[in-house]
Amino acid sequence: MINKSVLYFCNMKYIALLLIPSLFVSCYQIERNCNDFKTGTYKSKITIDGIIYKSTFSRDSLLQVESFEGTVDSTYVRWINNCEVVFKTINPKNRAEKKDIHLKILTTSEDSYRFEYGYVGDTYKRQGEATRIN
Repeated sequence: MINKSVLYFCNMKYIALLLIPSLFVSCYQIERNCNDFKTGTYKSKITIDGIIYKSTFSRDSLLQVESFEGTVDSTYVRWINNCEVVFKTINPKNRAEKKDIHLKILTTSEDSYRFEYGYVGDTYKRQGEATRIN
């Protein structure tokens, strides 16, 4: 006959083995140096429905000027915190351009960052990557 205390100890040992790795995972936090990317000139790449779209943009503390497929667009820049910014189109030409865009930097490396973006208040988000040109 199996002793209940031995069975309890064996079960607790397995539970402890399962919990120990989760302690290390929960303590891991991705380092983001978002301040390094608040200004500068970048090239950006996003993929939508399998198609890669590329643009270039320059950003300072107040404005971002982006060139995409021969069109230049300017937006006001308002940082919410170190890693989140809202863009407001300066001269919107249609209803979609009147909507502000929220961008959140997800990860950073030495010269690039991954981000997610979408219209303010919209739950649908897309992701992309920007790389510093200079």
